[in-house]
This record gives sequence, structure tokens and C-alpha cells, in this order.
Amino acid sequence: METFIQQIINGLVLGSMYALVALGYTMVYGIINLINFAHGEVLMVGALTSWTVVTFLADSGLPGWVLLLISLVAAVIVCTALNFTIEKIAYRPLRNAPRLAPLITAMGMSLLLQTLAMIVWKPNPKPFPILLPSIPFDLGGPVITVVQIMILVTTGIILVGLLWLVNHTKLGRAMRATAENPRVAGLMGVKPDSVISATFIIGAALAAVAGIMWAANYGTVQHSMGFMPGLKAFTAAVLGGIGNLGGAMLGGVLLGLIEAIGAGYLGDLTGGILGSHYADIFAFIALILVLTLRPSGLLGERVADRA
Repeated sequence: METFIQQIINGLVLGSMYALVALGYTMVYGIINLINFAHGEVLMVGALTSWTVVTFLADSGLPGWVLLLISLVAAVIVCTALNFTIEKIAYRPLRNAPRLAPLITAMGMSLLLQTLAMIVWKPNPKPFPILLPSIPFDLGGPVITVVQIMILVTTGIILVGLLWLVNHTKLGRAMRATAENPRVAGLMGVKPDSVISATFIIGAALAAVAGIMWAANYGTVQHSMGFMPGLKAFTAAVLGGIGNLGGAMLGGVLLGLIEAIGAGYLGDLTGGILGSHYADIFAFIALILVLTLRPSGLLGERVADRA
């Protein structure tokens, strides 16, 4: 039972990070029907930017949590500027092109960002400094660390804030109107280009936060670290129903739980043939089953193509 509870905690932490990145995928897709495959690399840039700032200020004598906040601000600024530029240069000119063109461009942008990061930060993995207390809290067997608590609390606050933004602000109404029909929204005074740019900026900020969480939780950063979290987050968005904010959150948490529980029990279930490093198969098996039974995802709805 202790192992099960521990894996639930680990799964919620992992799922929280997936959910933040999945929200970026689903917001962009919901508005312009684009899968931004470079989104995982935005997470990577955020983590490496944070590492750079923390390393630079390591001898400043500042408390760890202050260094973390400073690096978070820097990562958000860099990632939002990067995603804004990507949208304006790589995606906007292809907005009315066949759907395959922006998809290929997104894949190319992902490879380009990985290569540039490898040149700037070098290909070797780098240890991320321990900035928060590392002594775990004992929950009667299972344990939880300060970093994990920070991840869960921060994710909860961000998700509530994002839902409030989308449902109760002028920008949120403009985003929902643009997602429904950008041409009609434009006639009503909404500026679709500005709304789309804002969506990319918000998604980048979420990815930057997730990148720092990932670095702090796993203690290492490198130029290729965004590929697998990005792929898993995309899987989470599809699992929950891409284009649906609630679906992205649900998909991220479920994917994290499936992966963590699978990692905890995979060896026993297979008689030791498969170890915990094969836990990824559970996530993708779950995705295949859900899409076979419900192609639109758990919370997705069938919608007609917009005009």
C-alpha cells in the first residue's frame, strides 16, 4: 500500500507538469488548429535559461527560493519572446496554407531549436542546483519533497488562474470567439492576430514554468530534454480531448498516474522481464485504447470544420 500511495504522489507531480505543457498545445490547437511540435523545445529553453541564471548567481549569497524566482522570471521572458517570434515568423505566413505545411514547419522548428540549444549550451547534461530543502516529509511510509509540494501547489494555482482568464476576462472572451470563428470575431472588433500571439505567449509561459519544475524535480538539464515531455504532453492533450482546457488537465494528470503506477508495478506484472524504464508503454497503450473507444478524447466533442 505504501508503494501505491508513493506512486500516486509521483504520478500527480508528473501529471501536473504534463498538464501545464498540454495546455499550451490545446490552446494553440483550439484557436488555429495547429499542433505546435516545437512546444517541448520551449520547455527545454526555459529549463536551460533557468540553469544559466541560477549558475550565474550561484555566488551571490541569495536564498535558493529567490534564485528560483529570478530564474523563473528570466525563463518566462525568454520563452514568451521565443514563442512570439516563432508564431510571427514561422506560423503566421502559413496560416492559410494546407495543413501539412505548418505541421512540417513545426517539426522543423523543433529540430532547429534543439540544434541551436546544443550550440549555445553544449550537448552534455548539466546538473541543476538544489535550491529548496531536500529533506522529504514522511507521510507514514510514503514521502513527498518540498519540490514536489511546490510543483503541486504552483500547478493548482496556475490552472485556476488560467480558467479564470479564459472564462472571465476580455482576453478570454476574445480567445473563445477567435476559436469559434476568427472571421466573425474580427467583424466584432476582436483582433485575431493579437489573440493568437497572446495564446502563444501564455502557452510559452506555462512551458517555461513546467521546464523549471522538470529541472528542479529531476536535477538535470540538456538540449534534448524537451522532446519526451513534449510528446507526452501532446499525448495527454489528445487523451483528454485536444482543444479542451479541462481535457488537457485531466489528460495530463491521468497520464502521469498511469506512467507512475506502471513504473511501480511493471516489473511484478511482467515477472521481471520489463523494468520501470519501460513505463512509457502504459501511457501509449492507454492513449490507443481511449482513441479506439472515443476518438475525440475523454472530454472532447465532435465538431464540424469551421468556415
